[in-house]
Amino acid sequence: MKKEINLGKDNINKLLLSFAIPCVISMLINSVYNIVDQIFIGKGVGTVGNAATNVIFPLIIIYGAIASLIGNGTSANLSLKLGEGKKEEASSSLGGAITLSIIIAIVVGIISYLTLPTLVNLFGSTENVYPYALSYGRIIAIGSPFVIIYTALSNIIRADGSPKYAMIMLIIGAIVNIILDPIFIFAFKMGVKGGAIATVIGEIISFIIAILYLKKIKSVKLSKKDFIPNKSIFRILGLGLSSFITQMTILVLFVFMNNMLTKLGATTKYGADIPLSVYGIISKINSLYISSVLGIAIGSQPIIGFNYGAGNFDRVKETLRKVLTINFIVGIIFNLIFVLFPHYLVSLFITTSDANYELFMNFAILTCRSFVLLMGLNALEITTSIVVQSLGNVIKATMVSFIRQIILFIPIACLLSVTFNKGIYGVLYAGPIADFLCFVICIFIFYSEYKKLNKNQQENLNNSKIQVPNTYKGSKIVATISREYGSGGRYVGKILANKLGINFYDKELIHLAATASGLSENYIEENDQKKRANYINNNDDLLFITEKKIIENLAKKESCVIVGRCADYILKNNKNTIKIFLYSDTDSKINRAIKYYNIPEEQALKAINKINKERAKHYKFYTNRNWYDLNNYDLIMNVDKYGVEKTAEFIKNVIEEKEK
Repeated sequence: MKKEINLGKDNINKLLLSFAIPCVISMLINSVYNIVDQIFIGKGVGTVGNAATNVIFPLIIIYGAIASLIGNGTSANLSLKLGEGKKEEASSSLGGAITLSIIIAIVVGIISYLTLPTLVNLFGSTENVYPYALSYGRIIAIGSPFVIIYTALSNIIRADGSPKYAMIMLIIGAIVNIILDPIFIFAFKMGVKGGAIATVIGEIISFIIAILYLKKIKSVKLSKKDFIPNKSIFRILGLGLSSFITQMTILVLFVFMNNMLTKLGATTKYGADIPLSVYGIISKINSLYISSVLGIAIGSQPIIGFNYGAGNFDRVKETLRKVLTINFIVGIIFNLIFVLFPHYLVSLFITTSDANYELFMNFAILTCRSFVLLMGLNALEITTSIVVQSLGNVIKATMVSFIRQIILFIPIACLLSVTFNKGIYGVLYAGPIADFLCFVICIFIFYSEYKKLNKNQQENLNNSKIQVPNTYKGSKIVATISREYGSGGRYVGKILANKLGINFYDKELIHLAATASGLSENYIEENDQKKRANYINNNDDLLFITEKKIIENLAKKESCVIVGRCADYILKNNKNTIKIFLYSDTDSKINRAIKYYNIPEEQALKAINKINKERAKHYKFYTNRNWYDLNNYDLIMNVDKYGVEKTAEFIKNVIEEKEK
């Protein structure tokens, strides 16, 4: 039987391998779609064909941005809600997001097809490139709903704990694309149109596989009503906003570069088409690096989101350190390849027989050793943006997304190329300057988020610190207290522990269970002793097993008072245990509920009966015994007989008498 992944307890290295590697491969495959088209079109059509795919690439970025908005937002929300133990909210938001992705994908596909002639010009097409771009783009627009939906779903599938499925889904589509590209481009002599058809067929295959997964979702149970979008959509869109803006800033950069390179390139020996074509190729190759770093960061989202929601800040910090280290290593490797071996990279996309071969290669090498000279530093920006998004800080994540492209690069490029009259070379050298400045800024942002985790961790420790009186001198004793809601049993246990000088465990067990299980303290507090009407989920089982181990360990190492949690049953064979059941009259329970729990008088009795019923169901489920069966206990007392103080004193005397 396959072991389930535990985001709160499993080894971080293994979790990263499990989530990040399939995610990286999936992201790389998305890049491969475009690169494969570029290679075959470059070999079959030439410089103009390469330029055409570059002109349409902003449209592909838009599709990816929309998919990221919904997919990344949904996966981040799903991880956070599961970490908090809120499964119903997780399922309703997931279903609504799937419906939303389908609606938006269809609308975007129609709009992009109808406005394509205008978009092609806006994206920087030259007169020579225009017919090729239009032919390629129309087919890509027809396939856009498929790519938006399956890309959004791939993020959701990974967050659901099936990264390998998402990876295989994309691999199959990519293989289909790679097989069909040479057939349509060369055998059928369809040129750029053939490359586009091959791409769309591969996307449809991936789409079908993604849709089939909806019946296999395992983290939540989806019903028909869950597919109706609700207000949770706004939270999802908020969480995905950073990814969307990151992609849109790349879009702005692409459109800016296309137009600047064609305009400024026309005044140089390279002309307008070569810079446009080269920039597209370098960007596509660079997308392999971006996909790797982004895939590792996105793959860490479920780990970061779950543990942040569960308050496991040590695990969040460990994940951050490892992700950042890995991404910097990846960045250095790619950086060296671009700077040292640009000729080998670019030669894949052009034939030596091309009339523009020499000029093409010269400009490509220049671009690799200027524009992307410090590309490895981008690892920090990408990681910081995704990490901050995973922690729920949408505004700061959005700001990070703006820094490199919008705030730094475009103004610097304009300044160097126009104000300082450096022309096309000013645009290229603006790249490493922006990369360095962005790196410095992101150091401070990342460090500030890391410091907040330290602060949150310390607050958790302070709030959950368990005081150990350690003054009890007698033989080991464990008093378990089962009590009716409103009986005052908890207060009796607290007073008893103080009188004996031993530890008291009630709310204190919540922190211990959260630390041991990876579940959030909020989830444990809300679900601790409740039995669901028709089922109990995996988290409930995990919680009981965890608390059982904690109670057994406490009984072995110390004297203490333990309230509830089936402790009397768990320790039924422990000779040092005294099992107590406390109850009180109905009027007294109502008065306590009103006075101490602020329950309105008209609702008090109903609330008391409901909670006691839940406790009895919980006890029955895990012990197969009747909670009210007096044979389960050594001492049964009506707290009203003596009051909480004297009841505690009486129990203390019984324990001390037993010691004699």
